[in-house]
Amino acid sequence: MIPGADGKVRKKGSVFSMTETHVTVKADSRVARKIMLRRIAACAILTAMAVLLMYLEIPLPFMPSFLKFDFSELPVLIGSFALGPVWGIVIELLKNLIHLPVTQTMGIGELSNFITGVIYVGTAGIIYRMFVSKKGAAIAMIIATLVLAAVSVPVNAFLTLPLYGSVMGFPIEAIIGMSAAVNPLVKDKVSLLLAVFVPFNLFKGFIVAGITYFVHLPLSKLINKTYNATHDPATT
Repeated sequence: MIPGADGKVRKKGSVFSMTETHVTVKADSRVARKIMLRRIAACAILTAMAVLLMYLEIPLPFMPSFLKFDFSELPVLIGSFALGPVWGIVIELLKNLIHLPVTQTMGIGELSNFITGVIYVGTAGIIYRMFVSKKGAAIAMIIATLVLAAVSVPVNAFLTLPLYGSVMGFPIEAIIGMSAAVNPLVKDKVSLLLAVFVPFNLFKGFIVAGITYFVHLPLSKLINKTYNATHDPATT
């Protein structure tokens, strides 16, 4: 028993307990700050890589000139694997926000890229965290690519194409004409969606997935180490 500052007698063990609790809280706070700093640093590096890759656009055969392929989803996908799907979505958002000042589509292309990118890296990241292995990564990316291709139909039919017409004065008939000039399968809006947007997103998803798969083995330890270092074991 020891006297307190107020003259009351307390058990000695309670003082030690309060001190230990205070030290533990301070230690947990330092760990949390360190984890967050690591997340932000990794997020910044991967975002910078994604932005740079977004400028390296590659035209594809049988695709209209407004659809160009780039590798910007590669660091975003790796970020979704290494940091978790939520941070993959954050990187996707930052990538498109940074690209907005040089947009040629009044932000419509960036909006579409963000929505489809979130579907792709979010789906892959969620599935990968359930099966953390090279096989799990392959399954996650295959499913994500198929989901991406499927979602691209309603996104373009009900959002992107109408916005091009209402905001930019670029009607669907003009887009169909441009696409039909390079792809004989395009006849109308439905064939535009199925013969242009679906194949484009399948190609994009599988190419990014293929590259990620082959670099996954040398990067897997780093990816898992990064995830473990940026997540508190007590909360995951």
